Order: sequence, then C-alpha cells, then structure tokens
Amino acid sequence: MSRTKPHEIVERALELSTADGCVVIADEESTANLRWAGNALTTNGVTRGRTLTVIATVDGKEGTASGVVSRSAVTAADLEPLVRAAEAAARGAGPAEDAQPLVTGTPSSPDFTDAPAETSSAVFADFAPALGEAFARARAGGRELYGFANHELVSTYVATSAGLRLRHDQPNGTLELNAKSPDRQRSAWAGRSTRDFKDVDPTVLDAELAVRLGWAERKIDLPAGRYETLLPPTAVADLMIYQMWSAAARDAVEGRTVFSKPGGGTRLGEKLSGLPLSLRSDPMAPGLESAPFVIAHSSGDDASAFDNGLPVPATEWIRDGELARLTTTRHTAAMTGMPIAPGFGNLILDGGGDKSLEEMVAGTQRGLLLTCLWYIREVDPATLLLTGLTRDGVYLVEDGRVVGEVNNFRFNESPVDLLSRASEAGRTEKTLPREWSDWFTRAAMPALRIPDFNMSSVSKGV
Repeated sequence: MSRTKPHEIVERALELSTADGCVVIADEESTANLRWAGNALTTNGVTRGRTLTVIATVDGKEGTASGVVSRSAVTAADLEPLVRAAEAAARGAGPAEDAQPLVTGTPSSPDFTDAPAETSSAVFADFAPALGEAFARARAGGRELYGFANHELVSTYVATSAGLRLRHDQPNGTLELNAKSPDRQRSAWAGRSTRDFKDVDPTVLDAELAVRLGWAERKIDLPAGRYETLLPPTAVADLMIYQMWSAAARDAVEGRTVFSKPGGGTRLGEKLSGLPLSLRSDPMAPGLESAPFVIAHSSGDDASAFDNGLPVPATEWIRDGELARLTTTRHTAAMTGMPIAPGFGNLILDGGGDKSLEEMVAGTQRGLLLTCLWYIREVDPATLLLTGLTRDGVYLVEDGRVVGEVNNFRFNESPVDLLSRASEAGRTEKTLPREWSDWFTRAAMPALRIPDFNMSSVSKGV
C-alpha cells in the first residue's frame, strides 16, 4: 500500500463506499529533523507516514448523519474495513447538526494524480554548516546552544463522491534555539518559522542570544504589578492565535465568548483598538501560504466535515481596529446570518508601524521587554482572560537601553483587552509562536507596546 499513489487510494476508497456521500482524505507526511545540545549535534532523522480519513454520510428520515474514521499505516487489506467502519459509524449516529450537501464546483487540482512531495535531510544542506559555525562561535564565547530544527511536508489529497479532486502541499519548518550560560543560571531563546530553511541563519540567532545573555549578567528583582511592556512578535502571535481560536460566530451569538454582546448579539462592528490594526488571513500570503480550500478531518465548533473543498478566501477579521468577521462554517453562517468565513491557515497582524523591536526599546523610558510566553491557559471565556508565564528572559529597559534581567512573572491578560490598550505597534514580521508552535506556525506580527501589562505574581521559572 505504501507504494500505491495517494490518488489511487482515495479513488479506491470512493469505489468501495456504499454510503449516500463520501469524503476521503489522504495525508502523506514526511519529516526531517536535527537536534543538538551543548554545542553538538545529538540526533537527526527522516520519517514517512500516511493517514487515511474516510467521512461517510447517510441520508435518513430525520436527516443526514456522518461517520468519521481515520487510520494510519493502512494496507490494501485494511481499506475496505476502514470504509465500512465509517459507514457503520454514520448509520449508528444521529442526524448531524452541520449537515450540508457536499461541496461542488471547486476546480480540480492539476497535480492531483502526481506523487506526493517529500522532504529529506537535503533541506538542511545550507543550514547544517551554518549551525556548526554557530556552535564554534558559542563555544568560543562561553555559551552553550540547545535546540532543534524540524521540517515537514504534508501532501493532502481530498476526493469526494460529489466529484471534488483537490490536493495541497504544505511545507512547514521550525527552528528553536536556546542559549545557556555554563552554570545554567542564564537562558535566552529565539525561534523562527520557515518553509525551506533557506531564510534562517543560526549564526545570526546565536549573536542575538549572546547579547541577551550579556543583559542577564545583571539581575534585578521586581515585584508583581502593572508595567509598560514590549511584547515581541512571538508573544503577540501566541495571544492572537488564542483569540482567533475563540472567535467562532455561533459561540458569540449564543453568548459564550468575549465577542458576545451583553444583552444579545455579537460585537461585530465594534472598535476593539484605537490603533489602525488589521488582523487577517490569506492563503496566498507570501511566505505564509496555506491551503486555499477547507480540509476538515472532522466537525467541530469552527469546522465542518461537510465543508471539505470549500474555497478559503482572504479574510479580514479586524479592520482598522474594528471587529469585522467571526469564523463560520456553511452551517453556522446560515444559523447566524453571517457571511461564510472558514477557519484560518495563517494569521497576519498589521498596525501600520515601521519600527523594529530595537527601535521601540530605544523609545522606552522605563518598561519591560519580554522574550516569549508559555503555559498559556484560559481563565474566563467571557472576557478571554488568559494566564501564563514569561520565559527565557524578561529585561528591564531604562532610558532607551536594557539595564538587566528581571525575574519571571505570571501574567493575567485578555488579548482582546490588550488590543484596546496597546499604544504602539511596530513593524510586522514573520514570527514563530512559541506556545502554539506544535499546532500553528504561519504568523506575521508586530511588537506591541502595552502601557500597563498585568504581571500578577512573581514566578521562579526560567
């Protein structure tokens, strides 16, 4: 089965189906990775995998039901039992609330019958020598580098009994680099998102981390409180991603989210920020390309298995600081009376600023500069209050320069509220969200200046 082309597998699954409707999704994944510790490469490897998802729909007297079954390492002998299992799940389920006719009309992908794209260790051909150079510089500078580089390429084939034949290749690369002092008392982090590792230079990141470790030589204890704070693009990305995960139209209409209006309705059209912020998604955004059609392996609050193949347009979620759209499926769009706005494959925030983070530091009289956020958890969905921790370096800025490293903090903030209080946005740049990098990596964000970021308690973490 591993030698069978993906399009042949999905076609065979459709042939085997006896359901009223059928969607078959084949995900062909290959990964290549490098890991290192203490200025030395520790492991590297390449993997291959295939996952097949069958979504069967059955029309009954009370409505259409669906059944979803996904399995990896499917052999030829496993294919028919997989299809039958999906059909049995559909027949045993009640009517699907999000039932819609399967999508039609999306033009077939011209490369649908081509072999899947694959990554290999060759993706690191230029990166690996540069990493070796970074090791040498770090060793000479008395610091140790730890981290990993991962590249994956997923070719997704979507075929349906309604005639859709679509394919999308998604490259996704991440680099995380951590520098430590030999006594492990100082630590600094940097991360990058990339499609092919041609735009990532570990020596540049090592130089950045060396500066941060130098800042950390002076330790300053600060109490909890509200501080003017510079949030770097990675931290802004983590917060905006969580905000978008909470932006389902149905939940807002039903009064369950921060985007619900007190007394009923939603906050669509409301001004969320005094800055001219634009939060958008665009499958064709250069360097952040994502699937131009819906790929839904199951149904949920912001996705519907019936919408597979539905075109995904460029969408502005916030326009000039005003809430413009909430995410909808075809079902929830009809239910709420809102336009169809499928979920997002990338996220871009632009506030019209042109300053780098360094220039924003230079314009700070007294405040905190963060490196990144982690362990973010939701406290109150009604306000989208989040809590989390700072990590790998919080620095005190005085009179436009960093004067030392302060202790870590636990924070309590709502990203929606932060947008209303942000006083400056820097230059938008491609970034890697640290907390959510296992689930979402395609983001471009500016640094934000928050006059009164709430550091609710001191944390002893590093």
